[in-house]
Amino acid sequence: MPQAYLPLILAITLVDPASALTLDLPAKVLGQETRSEIPGSYALPIGPFDGSTVPARQVEGALDQRAYRLEAAGMTTLALLEPLRSQVQAAGYEITFECVARSCGGFDFRFNTDVMPEPDMHVDLGDFRFLSAQKGEEAVSILVSRSSGAGYVQITRVTAAPVVQAPVETAVDLDEPEVPRAVEEPTQASDIAASLDEKGAAVLEDLVFGSGAAALTEGEYPSLAAVAAWLEANPDGTVALVGHTDASGSLAANLALSERRAEAVAEVLISTFSIDPARVTAEGVGFLAPRASNQTEEGRQKNRRVEVIVTSTH
Repeated sequence: MPQAYLPLILAITLVDPASALTLDLPAKVLGQETRSEIPGSYALPIGPFDGSTVPARQVEGALDQRAYRLEAAGMTTLALLEPLRSQVQAAGYEITFECVARSCGGFDFRFNTDVMPEPDMHVDLGDFRFLSAQKGEEAVSILVSRSSGAGYVQITRVTAAPVVQAPVETAVDLDEPEVPRAVEEPTQASDIAASLDEKGAAVLEDLVFGSGAAALTEGEYPSLAAVAAWLEANPDGTVALVGHTDASGSLAANLALSERRAEAVAEVLISTFSIDPARVTAEGVGFLAPRASNQTEEGRQKNRRVEVIVTSTH
């Protein structure tokens, strides 16, 4: 076996060793992060983003998810994925879905699937590949991408695992269920920085756009100062600003509008906070990724937004 290949054992504790899957990664491993749950569940993507969601099959069992950073400068995403695909098929799995960046759904696919956060798993929104495969009740997915100096591979596998009944320690009154507290979107500088560090993304909640307008309304926007501060604290970091619209008007018009909104925010970061233009890109997805109903003015206002996505930290 060439020295550049490093054996990867997808063996999950408490699972019959006969069900272990062994894969050879196509380059030397520089870093690794692992997440496991027994029992766990995973929404296995089985189709591209369809305008509202990513079609998925819910699988349950022993969940093992691993992200690898590889010494793979110059390797294409196809070169990263192809040997892994061949090994998965040789192990008896049937490929159920495979796609490339734009055909997957780009931004919407990436942020509607289970991906380990930056910097453990970096995903270039314009250069990634994904496949999912099944063998009986077992499932595996592989996501690959790259940066200028490394390749990234995330492998998620779910195998059968016994369901353990947890002992009942405290009786609860189901007649008066506790109302879950709403999760607030990050608004303060520290919240945005934490969200960028932990999730690789944050919504710039305080930005205000009029319906059909690309320019920000006048006012102070602490969220932009927070993004600028994060970039200053992470001198090797780059971000993408992704614009969203409500559903008023055609898709083509809204795609253009959302990109102009993202560009307007990028311009403020560059002109007001002296951010290097090379560290900020602007994209637009129109009304294809709503987070609220477009049937009310409140919902439409929430959908008119810009999100910041970490695209690289090194």
